[in-house]
Amino acid sequence: MAMSMSMAMAMAMPNSQSLKASPVRNLYSELVYVSSSVKSAFSRLRFQAKAPMNFTCRLKSNSVYEDLPAVGEDLPPDYEEWIPKKDPKDRRRAGILLHPTSFRGPYGIGDLGEEAYRFLDWLQETGCSVWQVLPLVPPGRKGNEDGSPYSGQDANCGNTLLISLEELVKDGLLMKEELPKPVDADRVDFSTVANIKDPLIAKAAERLILSEGELKNQFEDFCRDPEISSWLEDAAYFAAIDETLNTISWYDWPEPLKNRHLSALEEIYQSKRDFINIFLAQQFLFERQWQKLHNYAKMKGIKVMGDMPIYVGYHSADVWANKKQFLLNRRGFPLLVSGVPPDAFSETGQLWGRWCPLYDWKAMERDGFSWWIRRIQRAQNLYDEFRIDHFRGFAGYWAVPSEAKFAMDGRWKVGPGKSLFDAIFRAVGKIKIIAEDLGVITEDVVQLRKYIGAPGMAVLQFGFGSDADNPHLPHNHEQNEVVYTGTHDNDTTRGWWDIIEQEEKSNVLKYLKITGEDDISWALMQAALTSVAQTVIIPMQDVLQLGSSARMNIPATQFGNWSWRLLSSTTFDELEPEAKKLRDMLSVYGRL
Repeated sequence: MAMSMSMAMAMAMPNSQSLKASPVRNLYSELVYVSSSVKSAFSRLRFQAKAPMNFTCRLKSNSVYEDLPAVGEDLPPDYEEWIPKKDPKDRRRAGILLHPTSFRGPYGIGDLGEEAYRFLDWLQETGCSVWQVLPLVPPGRKGNEDGSPYSGQDANCGNTLLISLEELVKDGLLMKEELPKPVDADRVDFSTVANIKDPLIAKAAERLILSEGELKNQFEDFCRDPEISSWLEDAAYFAAIDETLNTISWYDWPEPLKNRHLSALEEIYQSKRDFINIFLAQQFLFERQWQKLHNYAKMKGIKVMGDMPIYVGYHSADVWANKKQFLLNRRGFPLLVSGVPPDAFSETGQLWGRWCPLYDWKAMERDGFSWWIRRIQRAQNLYDEFRIDHFRGFAGYWAVPSEAKFAMDGRWKVGPGKSLFDAIFRAVGKIKIIAEDLGVITEDVVQLRKYIGAPGMAVLQFGFGSDADNPHLPHNHEQNEVVYTGTHDNDTTRGWWDIIEQEEKSNVLKYLKITGEDDISWALMQAALTSVAQTVIIPMQDVLQLGSSARMNIPATQFGNWSWRLLSSTTFDELEPEAKKLRDMLSVYGRL
């Protein structure tokens, strides 16, 4: 039976005896929100003492406020202690973008060994609490990908070139005298690195398979894990066939293998069993080293922010084993391919070609988006949070006929939108993602991002070429946003400064209130840190004030990218002045 309004208020309102009988915080820990029928009754009352100037209960239906103590009455003795507390989820923070391939290392590439741990030590000294990496997938070795982590051969496997040989020695899987002679290389040459490291990593994997003990038990548990085996077995078979046939893509494989006939797969298993087992063991070794490093980051209070390309490569286990999930013709060739129309990175747009087929979103929805759910689960296992590259493709995506020569020949098509993320949330719960929403961003992209609560991105280098309404300028930033001086697709700040037009330079100097004599890299870093945005990410090249030669990638180009490394003469111990300077900045702007 419903209570009358007066009865409900009598029960909810404190009297003078109750105020004296218990601490105010306990007394007002319950606040009532009124049900949709305000005139009939209160259903619950909860007190919120967030604003010390206002003791209120808010009616859910119409936001009416009523003061609890009457006007003029004494406030509680501990009133001055009722200070609003910040939600830890709203903590302001900063981080560094540095892919593991860019670490120093003796064999031509950075890895997951000692230098990665020293970087995390240095990162903690700076006060930063985020480490952003690029995709950790194996970079493509065919189709002119030239080491690109965005053209990987598998969306879920790890890049075994990142495995530390020294860590394998510690595990007893390699002998110290088996290590190769050091290679002095300022940039990564992926084919050279593969020739040096692949045979030794395979040897370590083979020894693991033949071993007995705890490490072997961990390997067997890894292979039996259903969240791992759901993608690892397909990847192993794909790699075995690829190694045997050595074609440009799986499209050129014999029909029984191309279409996964069971008899053909069984024959591959029998003939390539050793290769398959070594492949599995190599993935375990990558996983072991990465999770060890990831746990060290957690111990240091550092979150690892990963990166996930929205699309996967055509020559991959992902497409070969899931053809019905992609827009392919009956022969397996892409009908439509991905890309973007002209934008800030390319005047003619970017055509990703047959190497990035589009999803068949209707087929994926009929399947409950199971492929995406597995991919998200894998990312959650690798990272604390992750950026989804080209997020706008979930709202509306650019589709280009596979025979087209230019990206501008495409057209916009409707993406899966909320239905995809609703399915993901039902399966895995809320996910911590960053929406890369650069380029042509329409209202549907904004609404989808807000629907899932994901922060978008702002890039300061894009902020000074237009007017005051430019969303990349700090005064237009939002709290739920990740701000960069530049991304892996941008030039370094120093390189950008050297090539922009004089008018844009004048805008920068005026906005930042600096002169041409000031260091532009640190000035732009400071501008980012002042932003209201919760998270700021700074490329390591900007901390080091490096020029265009240190740029990681030039979009719409195939060669010479992804190879930048820290100089062999640059140790993190020597970067103590930079760590202190950055920490001081973070302290000033509340990001420690």
